[in-house]
Amino acid sequence: MMSGRQHLKAAADPAVEAELDRLPTTPIADLRKRYRELFRTEPPKAFGPDLLRRTIAQRIQEKAYGGLSASTRRLLDQLVKTAMAKPNGRLELPRRIKPGSELVRTWKGKTYRVIVMADGFAHDGKTFTSLSEIASEITGTKWNGPRFFGLRSASNREGADGR
Repeated sequence: MMSGRQHLKAAADPAVEAELDRLPTTPIADLRKRYRELFRTEPPKAFGPDLLRRTIAQRIQEKAYGGLSASTRRLLDQLVKTAMAKPNGRLELPRRIKPGSELVRTWKGKTYRVIVMADGFAHDGKTFTSLSEIASEITGTKWNGPRFFGLRSASNREGADGR
């Protein structure tokens, strides 16, 4: 029976796998050279051989097999900004609403329904790129769409005036 790594190797590019297999025995001078080739910059002085090997391996695999999606990179950037702004604060992942979900909100006695789509939101026969556009159309004023449709957690609502 093959392990997960062995199974991946079976479907992987042999040249990539050969380079990855050589990394544990590569001298640090060669690791620094390879880092410069891959990243087109000097390796950080704090990077020892282990961190150089890991970083190089990640880049080699990313180039060969693809990297993170744009949405995942944006999420990670957002989490880093949040962590830097509040180093001891609690990080919360933003909610992801699956396409096909229906959001319902009653406003001034009328019920509004929004269908989540892969590329936006459907409401009243039109497609919108954001919930805020829909909330503003419904209310006639500028609103935070996720807040209007009740997608903010209680901790995010504290101290807010509802808009």
